[in-house]
Amino acid sequence: MPNYEHTELFIDGRWTAPSGGGVIDVVDPATEAVIGHVPNGDAADVDAAVAAARQAFDPLLTVAERRGRVQRVIAAMEKRLPDIAELITAEMGAPARIAQTVQTQVPLAVAKGFADVLETFEFEERIGNSLIVREPYGVVAAITPWNYPLYQVVAKVLPAIAAGCPVVLKPSNEAPLSVFAFIEACEDAGLPPGTVNLVSGPGRVIGERLASHPGIDFVSFTGSTGVGARVGELAGRSIKKVALELGGKSANVILDGADLATAVKVGVGNAFLNSGQTCMAWTRMLVPQSRYREALELVEAAVARYPVGDPRDPATRLGPLASRSQFDTVRGFIERAQRDGARLLTGGAEPVRDTGFFVAPTVFADVDPGSELGQEEVFGPVLAVIPYAGADDALQVANGTPYGLSGAVWAATDDDAIAFARQVQTGQLDINGGAYNPTAPFGGYKKSGIGRELGRFGFEEYLQTKSLQLKERA
Repeated sequence: MPNYEHTELFIDGRWTAPSGGGVIDVVDPATEAVIGHVPNGDAADVDAAVAAARQAFDPLLTVAERRGRVQRVIAAMEKRLPDIAELITAEMGAPARIAQTVQTQVPLAVAKGFADVLETFEFEERIGNSLIVREPYGVVAAITPWNYPLYQVVAKVLPAIAAGCPVVLKPSNEAPLSVFAFIEACEDAGLPPGTVNLVSGPGRVIGERLASHPGIDFVSFTGSTGVGARVGELAGRSIKKVALELGGKSANVILDGADLATAVKVGVGNAFLNSGQTCMAWTRMLVPQSRYREALELVEAAVARYPVGDPRDPATRLGPLASRSQFDTVRGFIERAQRDGARLLTGGAEPVRDTGFFVAPTVFADVDPGSELGQEEVFGPVLAVIPYAGADDALQVANGTPYGLSGAVWAATDDDAIAFARQVQTGQLDINGGAYNPTAPFGGYKKSGIGRELGRFGFEEYLQTKSLQLKERA
Protein backbone atom coordinates (compact mmCIF):
# COMPACT_ATOMS: atom_id res chain seq x y z
CA MET A 1 0.00 0.00 0.00
CA PRO A 2 1.32 3.49 -0.78
CA ASN A 3 2.28 5.68 2.15
CA TYR A 4 0.31 8.93 2.51
CA GLU A 5 1.79 10.03 5.84
CA HIS A 6 5.35 11.30 6.23
CA THR A 7 6.76 13.15 9.23
CA GLU A 8 10.49 12.88 8.48
CA LEU A 9 12.93 14.19 5.88
CA PHE A 10 15.58 12.00 4.27
CA ILE A 11 19.05 13.36 5.07
CA ASP A 12 22.39 11.55 5.08
CA GLY A 13 20.78 8.16 4.51
CA ARG A 14 18.38 8.45 7.45
CA TRP A 15 14.79 9.55 8.02
CA THR A 16 15.09 12.62 10.25
CA ALA A 17 12.54 14.88 11.94
CA PRO A 18 12.53 18.42 10.53
CA SER A 19 14.31 20.89 12.79
CA GLY A 20 11.25 23.13 13.09
CA GLY A 21 8.61 20.41 13.24
CA GLY A 22 5.23 20.60 11.62
CA VAL A 23 3.70 19.11 8.48
CA ILE A 24 2.20 20.26 5.19
CA ASP A 25 -1.27 19.10 4.16
CA VAL A 26 -1.60 17.20 0.88
CA VAL A 27 -5.02 17.76 -0.72
CA ASP A 28 -6.86 15.53 -3.20
CA PRO A 29 -7.93 17.99 -5.95
CA ALA A 30 -10.90 15.80 -6.91
CA THR A 31 -12.46 15.83 -3.44
CA GLU A 32 -10.69 18.77 -1.73
CA ALA A 33 -10.01 16.45 1.23
CA VAL A 34 -6.70 16.30 3.06
CA ILE A 35 -5.28 12.86 2.25
CA GLY A 36 -1.78 12.99 3.70
CA HIS A 37 1.10 15.01 5.08
CA VAL A 38 4.78 15.69 4.50
CA PRO A 39 7.30 17.45 6.76
CA ASN A 40 7.65 21.21 6.79
CA GLY A 41 11.42 21.66 6.56
CA ASP A 42 13.41 24.85 7.01
CA ALA A 43 16.79 26.38 6.16
CA ALA A 44 18.56 24.42 8.89
CA ASP A 45 17.38 21.19 7.26
CA VAL A 46 18.74 22.39 3.92
CA ASP A 47 22.09 23.09 5.56
CA ALA A 48 22.19 19.58 7.02
CA ALA A 49 21.26 18.00 3.66
CA VAL A 50 23.88 20.02 1.77
CA ALA A 51 26.53 19.07 4.33
CA ALA A 52 25.63 15.39 3.91
CA ALA A 53 25.78 15.69 0.13
CA ARG A 54 29.19 17.40 0.23
CA GLN A 55 30.49 14.65 2.51
CA ALA A 56 29.21 12.05 0.05
CA PHE A 57 30.77 13.69 -3.03
CA ASP A 58 33.59 11.60 -4.48
CA PRO A 59 34.86 12.98 -7.80
CA LEU A 60 36.87 9.78 -8.36
CA LEU A 61 33.87 7.45 -8.15
CA THR A 62 34.20 4.91 -10.95
CA VAL A 63 31.78 4.60 -13.82
CA ALA A 64 31.11 1.00 -12.81
CA GLU A 65 30.08 2.12 -9.31
CA ARG A 66 27.80 4.82 -10.71
CA ARG A 67 26.27 2.40 -13.19
CA GLY A 68 25.49 -0.02 -10.38
CA ARG A 69 23.75 2.70 -8.37
CA VAL A 70 21.62 3.74 -11.35
CA GLN A 71 20.60 0.18 -12.09
CA ARG A 72 19.65 -0.48 -8.46
CA VAL A 73 17.51 2.66 -8.28
CA ILE A 74 15.72 1.74 -11.51
CA ALA A 75 14.97 -1.76 -10.24
CA ALA A 76 13.68 -0.49 -6.89
CA MET A 77 11.61 2.26 -8.51
CA GLU A 78 10.02 -0.11 -11.00
CA LYS A 79 8.68 -2.25 -8.16
CA ARG A 80 6.95 0.79 -6.68
CA LEU A 81 5.38 2.17 -9.86
CA PRO A 82 1.83 0.88 -9.17
CA ASP A 83 1.85 2.61 -5.77
CA ILE A 84 3.38 5.76 -7.25
CA ALA A 85 0.68 5.89 -9.93
CA GLU A 86 -2.00 5.69 -7.23
CA LEU A 87 -0.33 8.49 -5.29
CA ILE A 88 -0.10 10.75 -8.35
CA THR A 89 -3.80 10.31 -9.06
CA ALA A 90 -4.63 11.12 -5.45
CA GLU A 91 -2.33 14.10 -4.95
CA MET A 92 -2.58 15.97 -8.27
CA GLY A 93 -5.61 14.49 -10.02
CA ALA A 94 -3.98 12.76 -12.99
CA PRO A 95 -6.51 10.29 -14.44
CA ALA A 96 -5.59 6.70 -13.58
CA ARG A 97 -4.95 5.85 -17.24
CA ILE A 98 -2.45 8.75 -17.44
CA ALA A 99 -0.87 7.99 -14.07
CA GLN A 100 -0.29 4.35 -15.03
CA THR A 101 1.28 5.24 -18.39
CA VAL A 102 2.62 8.74 -18.99
CA GLN A 103 3.21 9.61 -15.32
CA THR A 104 5.12 6.41 -14.48
CA GLN A 105 6.15 4.50 -17.60
CA VAL A 106 7.74 7.53 -19.28
CA PRO A 107 9.95 8.20 -16.22
CA LEU A 108 10.99 4.54 -16.30
CA ALA A 109 12.00 4.90 -19.96
CA VAL A 110 13.87 8.11 -19.15
CA ALA A 111 15.74 6.39 -16.30
CA LYS A 112 16.72 3.47 -18.50
CA GLY A 113 17.94 5.98 -21.08
CA PHE A 114 20.46 7.33 -18.59
CA ALA A 115 21.63 3.79 -17.81
CA ASP A 116 22.18 3.28 -21.54
CA VAL A 117 24.20 6.51 -21.79
CA LEU A 118 26.64 5.22 -19.19
CA GLU A 119 27.31 2.15 -21.32
CA THR A 120 28.74 4.15 -24.22
CA PHE A 121 29.68 7.63 -22.98
CA GLU A 122 33.31 8.65 -23.55
CA PHE A 123 34.58 10.42 -20.45
CA GLU A 124 38.01 11.12 -21.97
CA GLU A 125 39.23 12.18 -25.41
CA ARG A 126 42.39 13.58 -27.01
CA ILE A 127 42.44 16.92 -28.84
CA GLY A 128 45.92 17.62 -30.09
CA ASN A 129 48.27 17.51 -27.11
CA SER A 130 45.37 17.82 -24.63
CA LEU A 131 43.57 15.12 -22.67
CA ILE A 132 39.97 16.23 -22.16
CA VAL A 133 38.29 14.65 -19.13
CA ARG A 134 34.65 14.89 -18.00
CA GLU A 135 34.13 14.94 -14.24
CA PRO A 136 31.08 15.17 -11.94
CA TYR A 137 29.96 18.77 -11.54
CA GLY A 138 29.49 18.61 -7.78
CA VAL A 139 26.54 18.83 -5.39
CA VAL A 140 23.21 19.34 -7.17
CA ALA A 141 20.05 21.07 -5.94
CA ALA A 142 17.03 19.64 -7.76
CA ILE A 143 13.82 21.69 -7.43
CA THR A 144 10.85 19.96 -9.04
CA PRO A 145 7.20 20.85 -9.84
CA TRP A 146 3.86 19.14 -9.26
CA ASN A 147 2.56 18.43 -12.76
CA TYR A 148 4.73 15.36 -13.53
CA PRO A 149 6.21 14.69 -10.11
CA LEU A 150 8.03 11.41 -10.78
CA TYR A 151 9.18 12.31 -14.29
CA GLN A 152 10.73 15.59 -13.18
CA VAL A 153 12.56 13.92 -10.30
CA VAL A 154 13.89 11.12 -12.49
CA ALA A 155 15.01 13.62 -15.15
CA LYS A 156 17.22 15.33 -12.55
CA VAL A 157 18.22 12.74 -9.96
CA LEU A 158 19.10 9.85 -12.29
CA PRO A 159 21.60 11.80 -14.44
CA ALA A 160 23.09 13.24 -11.25
CA ILE A 161 23.65 9.75 -9.83
CA ALA A 162 25.00 8.60 -13.19
CA ALA A 163 27.47 11.50 -13.21
CA GLY A 164 28.54 10.95 -9.59
CA CYS A 165 26.80 14.08 -8.22
CA PRO A 166 25.05 13.93 -4.81
CA VAL A 167 21.61 15.57 -4.77
CA VAL A 168 19.47 17.63 -2.43
CA LEU A 169 15.91 17.36 -3.73
CA LYS A 170 13.04 19.75 -3.01
CA PRO A 171 9.63 18.57 -4.32
CA SER A 172 6.53 20.71 -4.76
CA ASN A 173 4.14 20.96 -1.83
CA GLU A 174 1.16 20.10 -4.07
CA ALA A 175 2.40 16.63 -5.15
CA PRO A 176 5.14 15.42 -2.80
CA LEU A 177 3.87 11.94 -1.88
CA SER A 178 5.09 10.25 -5.06
CA VAL A 179 8.50 11.88 -4.57
CA PHE A 180 8.74 10.41 -1.08
CA ALA A 181 7.96 7.01 -2.63
CA PHE A 182 10.83 7.54 -5.08
CA ILE A 183 13.18 8.33 -2.19
CA GLU A 184 12.05 5.14 -0.48
CA ALA A 185 13.12 3.34 -3.66
CA CYS A 186 16.52 5.05 -3.43
CA GLU A 187 16.74 3.80 0.15
CA ASP A 188 15.84 0.29 -1.02
CA ALA A 189 18.62 0.58 -3.60
CA GLY A 190 21.21 0.93 -0.85
CA LEU A 191 22.71 4.22 -1.98
CA PRO A 192 25.49 5.49 0.28
CA PRO A 193 24.43 8.09 2.87
CA GLY A 194 24.21 11.59 1.44
CA THR A 195 23.89 10.47 -2.19
CA VAL A 196 20.25 11.58 -2.38
CA ASN A 197 18.64 13.83 0.24
CA LEU A 198 15.04 15.06 0.44
CA VAL A 199 13.88 18.31 2.06
CA SER A 200 10.24 19.33 1.65
CA GLY A 201 8.86 22.69 2.62
CA PRO A 202 8.00 26.17 1.36
CA GLY A 203 9.64 27.26 -1.87
CA ARG A 204 10.57 30.67 -0.49
CA VAL A 205 12.45 28.94 2.32
CA ILE A 206 13.79 25.66 0.95
CA GLY A 207 14.13 26.61 -2.72
CA GLU A 208 15.71 29.99 -2.08
CA ARG A 209 18.18 28.55 0.44
CA LEU A 210 19.22 25.87 -2.05
CA ALA A 211 19.62 28.34 -4.90
CA SER A 212 21.83 30.63 -2.81
CA HIS A 213 23.66 28.00 -0.74
CA PRO A 214 27.48 28.16 -1.03
CA GLY A 215 27.67 24.38 -0.79
CA ILE A 216 25.57 23.85 -3.95
CA ASP A 217 27.42 23.71 -7.27
CA PHE A 218 24.54 23.28 -9.72
CA VAL A 219 20.81 24.11 -9.47
CA SER A 220 18.38 22.28 -11.74
CA PHE A 221 14.91 23.83 -11.59
CA THR A 222 11.64 23.10 -13.37
CA GLY A 223 8.68 25.40 -12.89
CA SER A 224 7.28 28.78 -13.83
CA THR A 225 9.31 31.37 -15.68
CA GLY A 226 8.88 33.87 -12.84
CA VAL A 227 10.23 31.53 -10.18
CA GLY A 228 12.95 30.37 -12.57
CA ALA A 229 14.13 33.96 -12.92
CA ARG A 230 14.34 34.20 -9.13
CA VAL A 231 16.32 30.95 -8.92
CA GLY A 232 18.71 32.23 -11.58
CA GLU A 233 19.13 35.53 -9.73
CA LEU A 234 19.97 33.84 -6.43
CA ALA A 235 22.29 31.29 -8.02
CA GLY A 236 24.04 34.00 -10.01
CA ARG A 237 25.17 35.78 -6.85
CA SER A 238 27.55 32.91 -6.14
CA ILE A 239 28.24 32.13 -9.83
CA LYS A 240 26.81 28.63 -9.69
CA LYS A 241 25.50 26.77 -12.72
CA VAL A 242 21.76 26.65 -13.37
CA ALA A 243 19.55 24.62 -15.67
CA LEU A 244 16.03 26.03 -16.03
CA GLU A 245 13.10 24.21 -17.67
CA LEU A 246 10.35 26.81 -17.62
CA GLY A 247 7.09 27.78 -19.28
CA GLY A 248 5.81 27.33 -22.80
CA LYS A 249 3.21 28.58 -25.25
CA SER A 250 3.81 25.99 -27.93
CA ALA A 251 2.35 26.27 -31.41
CA ASN A 252 0.77 23.40 -33.31
CA VAL A 253 1.30 24.70 -36.85
CA ILE A 254 -0.92 23.06 -39.47
CA LEU A 255 0.35 24.06 -42.92
CA ASP A 256 -1.74 24.11 -46.05
CA GLY A 257 -1.82 20.61 -47.54
CA ALA A 258 -1.43 18.79 -44.22
CA ASP A 259 -3.79 16.06 -43.02
CA LEU A 260 -6.06 18.47 -41.15
CA ALA A 261 -8.21 15.84 -39.42
CA THR A 262 -5.22 14.04 -37.93
CA ALA A 263 -3.42 17.23 -37.00
CA VAL A 264 -6.46 18.56 -35.16
CA LYS A 265 -7.19 15.30 -33.36
CA VAL A 266 -3.60 14.86 -32.16
CA GLY A 267 -3.32 18.56 -31.37
CA VAL A 268 -6.38 18.58 -29.13
CA GLY A 269 -5.09 15.51 -27.29
CA ASN A 270 -1.73 17.16 -26.72
CA ALA A 271 -3.31 20.41 -25.53
CA PHE A 272 -5.49 18.61 -22.96
CA LEU A 273 -3.00 15.96 -21.76
CA ASN A 274 -2.75 16.02 -17.96
CA SER A 275 -5.66 18.51 -17.95
CA GLY A 276 -3.45 20.92 -19.88
CA GLN A 277 -0.93 21.06 -17.04
CA THR A 278 2.00 20.30 -19.32
CA CYS A 279 4.75 22.79 -20.11
CA MET A 280 5.13 21.41 -23.64
CA ALA A 281 1.38 21.39 -24.41
CA TRP A 282 0.43 22.65 -27.88
CA THR A 283 -1.86 25.38 -26.59
CA ARG A 284 -1.96 27.42 -29.82
CA MET A 285 -3.37 25.76 -32.94
CA LEU A 286 -2.41 27.68 -36.10
CA VAL A 287 -4.67 26.92 -39.06
CA PRO A 288 -4.78 28.25 -42.67
CA GLN A 289 -7.50 30.85 -43.05
CA SER A 290 -8.92 28.89 -46.00
CA ARG A 291 -9.57 25.85 -43.76
CA TYR A 292 -10.42 27.68 -40.55
CA ARG A 293 -14.13 26.83 -40.41
CA GLU A 294 -13.41 23.16 -41.15
CA ALA A 295 -10.75 23.10 -38.45
CA LEU A 296 -13.10 24.54 -35.83
CA GLU A 297 -15.68 21.86 -36.60
CA LEU A 298 -13.00 19.19 -36.20
CA VAL A 299 -11.85 20.74 -32.93
CA GLU A 300 -15.36 20.71 -31.48
CA ALA A 301 -15.77 17.04 -32.41
CA ALA A 302 -12.41 16.16 -30.87
CA VAL A 303 -13.11 18.02 -27.62
CA ALA A 304 -16.29 16.00 -27.15
CA ARG A 305 -14.07 12.98 -26.46
CA TYR A 306 -12.63 14.67 -23.34
CA PRO A 307 -15.40 14.75 -20.74
CA VAL A 308 -14.35 15.71 -17.22
CA GLY A 309 -14.56 12.82 -14.77
CA ASP A 310 -13.39 11.12 -11.59
CA PRO A 311 -9.64 10.60 -12.01
CA ARG A 312 -9.89 7.15 -10.43
CA ASP A 313 -12.28 6.00 -13.17
CA PRO A 314 -10.21 4.15 -15.83
CA ALA A 315 -12.33 5.77 -18.56
CA THR A 316 -11.59 9.36 -17.49
CA ARG A 317 -9.38 11.39 -19.82
CA LEU A 318 -9.63 14.79 -18.11
CA GLY A 319 -9.34 15.08 -14.34
CA PRO A 320 -9.21 18.09 -12.01
CA LEU A 321 -6.55 20.75 -11.89
CA ALA A 322 -3.95 20.11 -9.24
CA SER A 323 -4.84 22.78 -6.69
CA ARG A 324 -7.23 25.54 -5.72
CA SER A 325 -4.62 28.07 -6.80
CA GLN A 326 -4.31 26.57 -10.27
CA PHE A 327 -8.10 26.29 -10.55
CA ASP A 328 -8.49 30.01 -9.82
CA THR A 329 -5.66 30.97 -12.16
CA VAL A 330 -7.05 29.06 -15.14
CA ARG A 331 -10.59 30.37 -14.63
CA GLY A 332 -9.16 33.88 -14.52
CA PHE A 333 -7.47 33.37 -17.89
CA ILE A 334 -10.75 32.14 -19.41
CA GLU A 335 -12.75 35.10 -18.08
CA ARG A 336 -10.20 37.64 -19.31
CA ALA A 337 -10.00 36.00 -22.75
CA GLN A 338 -13.75 36.45 -23.12
CA ARG A 339 -13.49 40.10 -22.10
CA ASP A 340 -10.64 40.55 -24.60
CA GLY A 341 -12.91 39.48 -27.46
CA ALA A 342 -11.91 35.87 -28.09
CA ARG A 343 -14.87 33.73 -29.16
CA LEU A 344 -15.67 30.89 -26.76
CA LEU A 345 -16.19 27.77 -28.84
CA THR A 346 -16.63 25.24 -26.03
CA GLY A 347 -16.14 25.02 -22.27
CA GLY A 348 -15.77 28.09 -20.08
CA ALA A 349 -14.93 29.24 -16.56
CA GLU A 350 -17.97 27.83 -14.79
CA PRO A 351 -17.16 24.97 -12.40
CA VAL A 352 -18.40 21.65 -13.73
CA ARG A 353 -18.72 19.99 -10.31
CA ASP A 354 -19.70 21.22 -6.86
CA THR A 355 -16.56 19.71 -5.33
CA GLY A 356 -13.07 19.51 -6.74
CA PHE A 357 -11.00 21.72 -9.01
CA PHE A 358 -12.56 20.69 -12.32
CA VAL A 359 -12.49 22.93 -15.40
CA ALA A 360 -14.19 21.95 -18.65
CA PRO A 361 -12.01 21.56 -21.75
CA THR A 362 -12.13 25.04 -23.23
CA VAL A 363 -11.47 26.24 -26.77
CA PHE A 364 -11.33 29.83 -28.02
CA ALA A 365 -11.55 30.87 -31.66
CA ASP A 366 -10.60 34.21 -33.22
CA VAL A 367 -7.77 34.68 -30.71
CA ASP A 368 -5.58 37.73 -31.23
CA PRO A 369 -1.97 36.42 -31.29
CA GLY A 370 -0.90 39.46 -29.26
CA SER A 371 -3.53 39.05 -26.54
CA GLU A 372 -2.88 37.55 -23.12
CA LEU A 373 -4.34 34.22 -24.23
CA GLY A 374 -2.16 34.27 -27.36
CA GLN A 375 0.99 35.09 -25.38
CA GLU A 376 0.89 33.66 -21.86
CA GLU A 377 0.97 30.12 -20.50
CA VAL A 378 -2.39 29.15 -18.96
CA PHE A 379 -1.40 25.70 -17.68
CA GLY A 380 -4.90 24.30 -17.93
CA PRO A 381 -7.23 22.72 -20.51
CA VAL A 382 -7.49 25.85 -22.68
CA LEU A 383 -6.75 25.86 -26.42
CA ALA A 384 -6.47 28.94 -28.65
CA VAL A 385 -7.24 28.42 -32.35
CA ILE A 386 -5.61 31.08 -34.54
CA PRO A 387 -6.05 31.52 -38.29
CA TYR A 388 -3.15 32.70 -40.46
CA ALA A 389 -2.90 34.14 -43.96
CA GLY A 390 0.17 32.34 -45.29
CA ALA A 391 3.33 30.48 -44.25
CA ASP A 392 5.19 33.71 -43.41
CA ASP A 393 2.31 34.81 -41.20
CA ALA A 394 2.24 31.39 -39.51
CA LEU A 395 5.96 31.63 -38.76
CA GLN A 396 5.59 35.12 -37.33
CA VAL A 397 2.78 33.97 -35.03
CA ALA A 398 4.61 30.77 -34.00
CA ASN A 399 7.70 32.79 -33.03
CA GLY A 400 5.76 35.71 -31.61
CA THR A 401 5.72 34.82 -27.91
CA PRO A 402 8.40 35.08 -25.19
CA TYR A 403 8.55 31.26 -25.06
CA GLY A 404 10.08 28.50 -27.15
CA LEU A 405 9.78 25.09 -25.53
CA SER A 406 7.97 22.71 -27.85
CA GLY A 407 5.45 22.47 -30.68
CA ALA A 408 4.49 20.65 -33.85
CA VAL A 409 4.49 21.15 -37.61
CA TRP A 410 2.16 19.34 -39.99
CA ALA A 411 2.63 19.55 -43.77
CA ALA A 412 1.99 17.61 -46.97
CA THR A 413 5.47 16.04 -46.69
CA ASP A 414 8.04 15.61 -43.94
CA ASP A 415 10.51 17.68 -45.95
CA ASP A 416 8.07 20.58 -46.05
CA ALA A 417 7.43 20.29 -42.31
CA ILE A 418 11.15 20.11 -41.51
CA ALA A 419 11.89 23.16 -43.67
CA PHE A 420 9.33 25.17 -41.69
CA ALA A 421 10.43 23.70 -38.34
CA ARG A 422 14.03 24.85 -38.88
CA GLN A 423 12.74 28.43 -38.67
CA VAL A 424 10.75 28.00 -35.46
CA GLN A 425 12.46 29.25 -32.32
CA THR A 426 11.72 26.36 -30.00
CA GLY A 427 13.60 23.48 -28.44
CA GLN A 428 11.54 20.55 -29.72
CA LEU A 429 9.06 20.00 -32.55
CA ASP A 430 7.04 16.97 -33.62
CA ILE A 431 7.04 16.52 -37.39
CA ASN A 432 3.78 15.15 -38.85
CA GLY A 433 2.99 13.33 -35.62
CA GLY A 434 6.49 12.09 -34.77
CA ALA A 435 6.60 10.06 -31.56
CA TYR A 436 7.97 11.31 -28.24
CA ASN A 437 11.58 10.27 -27.67
CA PRO A 438 12.60 9.98 -23.98
CA THR A 439 16.31 10.17 -24.88
CA ALA A 440 16.18 13.22 -27.18
CA PRO A 441 17.29 16.53 -25.64
CA PHE A 442 14.49 18.59 -24.13
CA GLY A 443 14.68 22.27 -23.24
CA GLY A 444 13.77 25.73 -24.35
CA TYR A 445 14.65 28.85 -26.29
CA LYS A 446 14.05 32.36 -24.95
CA LYS A 447 12.11 32.47 -21.64
CA SER A 448 11.44 28.73 -21.76
CA GLY A 449 14.75 28.05 -20.12
CA ILE A 450 18.45 27.28 -20.13
CA GLY A 451 20.07 23.88 -20.66
CA ARG A 452 18.73 20.49 -21.74
CA GLU A 453 17.32 17.40 -20.05
CA LEU A 454 17.06 13.70 -21.02
CA GLY A 455 19.49 11.30 -22.66
CA ARG A 456 23.11 12.16 -23.40
CA PHE A 457 22.50 15.91 -23.58
CA GLY A 458 20.78 15.92 -20.20
CA PHE A 459 23.52 13.78 -18.70
CA GLU A 460 26.24 16.14 -19.91
CA GLU A 461 24.70 19.00 -17.90
CA TYR A 462 25.99 17.23 -14.77
CA LEU A 463 29.58 17.02 -15.97
CA GLN A 464 32.44 19.50 -15.75
CA THR A 465 35.09 19.63 -18.52
CA LYS A 466 38.80 19.73 -17.77
CA SER A 467 41.73 20.03 -20.19
CA LEU A 468 45.11 18.48 -19.36
CA GLN A 469 47.86 19.82 -21.61
CA LEU A 470 50.43 17.08 -22.23
CA LYS A 471 53.89 17.13 -23.71
CA GLU A 472 53.87 16.16 -27.34
CA ARG A 473 54.99 12.60 -27.83
CA ALA A 474 58.47 12.24 -29.34
